[in-house]
Amino acid sequence: METKRRRLRELPLHLMLLPSVIILIVYSYIPMAGVVIAFQKFIPAKGIFHSEWNGLDNFRYVLLMPNVTQVLWNTFWIAVLKIIANQIVPITISILLNEIAGKFVKRGIQTLIYLPHFLSWVILGGILIDILSPSQGIVNQMLGTFGVKPIFFLGDNDWFRTVLVTSDVWKEFGFSTIVYLAALTSINPSLYEAALVDGANRWKQTWHITLPGMRPIIVLLMTLSLGSVLNAGFDQIYNLLSPVVYETGDVLDTLIYRLGLVEFKFGVATAVGLLKSAVSLVLISISYFLAYRLANYRIF
Repeated sequence: METKRRRLRELPLHLMLLPSVIILIVYSYIPMAGVVIAFQKFIPAKGIFHSEWNGLDNFRYVLLMPNVTQVLWNTFWIAVLKIIANQIVPITISILLNEIAGKFVKRGIQTLIYLPHFLSWVILGGILIDILSPSQGIVNQMLGTFGVKPIFFLGDNDWFRTVLVTSDVWKEFGFSTIVYLAALTSINPSLYEAALVDGANRWKQTWHITLPGMRPIIVLLMTLSLGSVLNAGFDQIYNLLSPVVYETGDVLDTLIYRLGLVEFKFGVATAVGLLKSAVSLVLISISYFLAYRLANYRIF
């Protein structure tokens, strides 16, 4: 009887979840049937059921592509640099913000650094193209005052990755800072008082109290970010990429886009996407295992 009453009480909650479950099934699970295209010589006019089956030929084509190794390296290296930078910068900024006594100043800075998170890469891409322009960009104009020759940041393989990582940090570090600021509120203030009595300065308090207090959330976010090693950021790179910097900027997502929507090699593009998803699944599983072992993080 009690179980029946509990189910009746929980029924409205399950009904509230129902639209989300339906959307998840329609847009995430049903499209998985399209994975079969990776094993076909897919022709849109024939559809999935009538296209010619070619087994693993699409995967062989991908592995024999001359630039696939460079694309994999670009994807991995850009993603790793972003993961590291998006950990270091928010941690540093959150510690500095925590030292500000003025409430309104602190909130004002938080708002300013958080705003870019809400802008799409279409908008930010246009802003970056204008700012970094070799002829009229404000960055090159400032460098020119010091006698530095104009730099084509978005057309130079030596600079393109730096621009990607820096701009990604600029856009996202405000959001991560909020997470670390929340972690700082859980540190017992009496620890700082005791350290101050013992003669510890602010640097020693930060090193021996603040960072150890933030350690669980740092370890958790770092391990969970392993699942995005193969996601270098399609939106950002697509809006900034040009053939001139394919050598250092071409990643798996942009390769999939060109293969599928530019060259109409739908089977090959699906094969690349399937390989990426399989590797990402393994990495996500490892990241959750590490999060459980190192930070005692559980999904349920």
